[in-house]
Amino acid sequence: MSVLIEQVVEHWQFVSPLLRKPKTEADYDVLVEALDELLDIVGENEAHPLMGVVDIIGDWVEAYDLEHWPIPEVSGVDVLRSMMQEHGLTQSDLPGVGAQSVVSEILSGKRQLNVRQIRWLAEFFKVPVDMFI
Repeated sequence: MSVLIEQVVEHWQFVSPLLRKPKTEADYDVLVEALDELLDIVGENEAHPLMGVVDIIGDWVEAYDLEHWPIPEVSGVDVLRSMMQEHGLTQSDLPGVGAQSVVSEILSGKRQLNVRQIRWLAEFFKVPVDMFI
């Protein structure tokens, strides 16, 4: 048996909780807590010796998140509604989209955002264009 495998066998009981994919929420919670602690240690140092463990645990946490709490698909109109609410805007506060009646039709689903409107919204809110597509 190689020295590396001997060391793994000797220390497995201590590291095994961190080196398996989460199957339950309790497993997930253990990994998230460990990841937080590891990130505190590693910081911004991409060359840190523990970065490989951070990557593995991070991938497992992300996969569990996506499987159990998927991000819902949203339309450009949903994003627009949210951005308007976040910024306290009314339909008439978006002249680059069109008149208040045009914005109303877009928000109600009677009209779709066109390329010019999407570009204006992206510049207005300082976000990527694809947020409204």
